[in-house]
Amino acid sequence: MKETGAFRRGRLLRAWREGRVGPLGIVLTPVAWAYRAGFLAREAAYRRGWLARGRLSCAVVSVGNLAVGGTGKTPTVEMVARWLTEDGRRVAILSRGYGRRPGGPVELVSDGGEPRLSAERAGDEPLLLARRLPGVAVVVGADRLEAGRWAVSELQPDVVLLDDGFQQRRLLKDLEIVCLDARAPWGPGGLFPRGTLREPPSALARADLVVLTRADGRRNLAGMFQEIRQYAGAAPCLATDYAIEGFRDLHSGTPHPREAIAARGVLAFAGIAAPERLAEALAGLGAIVRGVVAFPDHHRYTPHDLDAVTRRARALGASLLVTTEKDAVRLGPSAPGHTGGAFLPVWVLGIRLEAVTGAPLDAWRAALRAGVERATREGRAGTRP
Repeated sequence: MKETGAFRRGRLLRAWREGRVGPLGIVLTPVAWAYRAGFLAREAAYRRGWLARGRLSCAVVSVGNLAVGGTGKTPTVEMVARWLTEDGRRVAILSRGYGRRPGGPVELVSDGGEPRLSAERAGDEPLLLARRLPGVAVVVGADRLEAGRWAVSELQPDVVLLDDGFQQRRLLKDLEIVCLDARAPWGPGGLFPRGTLREPPSALARADLVVLTRADGRRNLAGMFQEIRQYAGAAPCLATDYAIEGFRDLHSGTPHPREAIAARGVLAFAGIAAPERLAEALAGLGAIVRGVVAFPDHHRYTPHDLDAVTRRARALGASLLVTTEKDAVRLGPSAPGHTGGAFLPVWVLGIRLEAVTGAPLDAWRAALRAGVERATREGRAGTRP
């Protein structure tokens, strides 16, 4: 079957994320040096006051990472938002809304109720957070300082939770939470674009808290914790892994328990940073994974893409399509289903992030709580350079 352009781009991006750049590495290496030089120049400009920075009148907690995508930022934002809400804090999430279509400079995705914007206007991750976090406001804006000031004025949050904020320097922050993937914390190939790192591991010195994602409780993490401490010092590190909640039918909304996927022939498809992880999760539940179709991260699906996925599923003998919640918000009414007269159901996998057994959850949450309380007590936020 002929591949669509989106299929090919997804396959190339997967090869790049795995460090398989081949002869292109000769070209990408000097580009990575230039990227690093530009990043250092930007940091120096902020430190010297050449670029304007500002603070908010409430605590600002940032969740970010060192690598480009795929380290669990969105599930971590959800997890931290739930914990802050359990502590009685009013939370507003700020996101850049990557991939959204231009609208106003600042837009309200949700005030804690039903989402007000589509995925095209909000971005897939902000809309997903708004759906999964009732009672938590979600705001999008390219300028995080401007968006934060609007949120404080209109929503009066106790805490602003900054999504993908580690490299963001314009809005001053009180706590930096950094996510690392336990299976590949530093990624292949070094700095972007030769590799997947936005910053070198030494940048972890700025972290107050570290979240290690995909940290299977059966793995020996002692060596990794020691390596992280070399860069992050005494910053508490929480080991987490993904817990599968179950499935829901994309068209009808009917829920299905996780056990319902066992022995089913499925085709997985996703436009996320690491779509092969979806296939791994399904195989772990006993599904017969006939294949995985990888689209670029944040891909906007077209009917042509979805027809191609359905045809491939039939050719491989799959009776079920499975995708992620992040993809589901971008599928909408054009989702695969009726193509050529045959119906293929589409199930959406629901996951959450949770601490693995034996992880220092209480100490980690206490450090988070102490940082927020300190910023609140001082009556100002953004005290860190």
